[in-house]
Amino acid sequence: MKPSNVELNPNKLVQYLNKPASEFTKEDIMKFIKENGIKMLTFRYVGGDGRLKSLAFVIRDEEHLDNLLSAGERVDGSSIFTYIEASSSDLYVLPKYRTAFVNPFEEIPTLDILCSYFDKDGTPLKSASETVMKKAAQTLAQKTGYELQLMGELEYYIIAKKDEVNMSFPAVDQRGYHECNPFTKFDQLRKEAMMHISEAGGKIKYGHSEVGNFSDDKYYYEQNEIEFETDTLENSADKLLIAKWMLRMLADQYGVDVSFAPKITVGKAGSGLHIHMKLLKDGKSIMVENGDVSDVAKRAMVGLLDISAGITAFGNKIPTSYLRLVPHQEAPTNICWGDRNRSALIRVPLGWFSEESSKMVTIANQNYKEELKSHSYKSTFEFRASDSTADLYLLFAAFAVGVRHGFEINNALELAGKLYIDVNIFNDEHKDRLAQLEHLPASCYESAQALKKQKNIFIQYDVFTEGMINDIVKGLEAFDDYQLSERLYGKNEEIKKLVDAYIHVG
Repeated sequence: MKPSNVELNPNKLVQYLNKPASEFTKEDIMKFIKENGIKMLTFRYVGGDGRLKSLAFVIRDEEHLDNLLSAGERVDGSSIFTYIEASSSDLYVLPKYRTAFVNPFEEIPTLDILCSYFDKDGTPLKSASETVMKKAAQTLAQKTGYELQLMGELEYYIIAKKDEVNMSFPAVDQRGYHECNPFTKFDQLRKEAMMHISEAGGKIKYGHSEVGNFSDDKYYYEQNEIEFETDTLENSADKLLIAKWMLRMLADQYGVDVSFAPKITVGKAGSGLHIHMKLLKDGKSIMVENGDVSDVAKRAMVGLLDISAGITAFGNKIPTSYLRLVPHQEAPTNICWGDRNRSALIRVPLGWFSEESSKMVTIANQNYKEELKSHSYKSTFEFRASDSTADLYLLFAAFAVGVRHGFEINNALELAGKLYIDVNIFNDEHKDRLAQLEHLPASCYESAQALKKQKNIFIQYDVFTEGMINDIVKGLEAFDDYQLSERLYGKNEEIKKLVDAYIHVG
């Protein structure tokens, strides 16, 4: 009998090979390809623009397949990354066996697999964002003894021609949260995406419609979300990349558009990439202590808050990112944390802290006879500023740096008390509390200045390089968007041009 963790797993390779993806070997991949009629192999790797690139192979014979899986292939790095010179641009891409999945969109049976970059000497490319993330995670573990796991809430808009959508049963404008058919129109696209992502190894928590929905003279806009379970930094980044690619592929098949842009139009809900995090010690969550947020979690949050202005340089990379980070839109503008508080930069969601929470199932089900279980392992804290313009690997590296930094701040627990809020800071009655809190950057330019000030924290222990930080600063400053919100106020046509320019970012 198969182990239960494999029996219900939707990944076709996990099912067939009867082992978790983390244990896949080259021989496993070759066995699956030979015994399942796979004709083509596609290498995928993330480019400098944050999108997955591809390199396709027709499998000729076993030796050819073995060589591809063992030695990878050569690519032109200067065409993938702007900072790599053409005179020394050759890179290797090597497949990561655990990421293999059957491509659901190809008529020809095809196996896709994500790759890592290596330099001419066969060592991980230092300037690759994935390499930086791995170094950040390793440094955190070495310095603190803790493992950081995280997951993303992937928000996106479906954009369809209004005359091609059945507009019966319209949802109320900006009231689409957890709405369902027939008041939503693209549940099926989301559910297909969830199945494809799961079959590719993504650990999905759930999917639902989101707040944003509206229409204009020509188009219907519907916001959705797919939320993942916590996993290692590398797995989480890989699966989010695959998810975005798959959603775009499905949208193309449906004849609609999908956008992960942080802002579609002014006055309507933007799309963020909220990231939930938790810390583990010896594989067990340490987020809860005596029925409350643990001191370890508080130190981690303080570290993130302390460098949160600089983190926006990795998680909010275009001018329209900052059209989303405005008051009264359930998006953060100030550096603080709170319980269940959506006006805070870091929110601690309802988290099964107390023993009483484990008894809920017995109230809902009077015939429940099993032993009650603690669900405190589900507890996380949520960073609410970032969006899908992020370089996922570098953003996750920055989170690992922030968490580590929290353990290096001597008065972290004292600061945790000062940065805590238990009110909606955007209400007029709490304007005095709001005035006590520092602001997040309001433009790419301000984000760049924050990163310059906090550079030493990011380059400590050689996690980020100074050259990488300087390049990011230079790129952000080039947008020349200081006080852009003020400059664009009331100029709807100019705002629309800006939004349209970044509709397919990330």
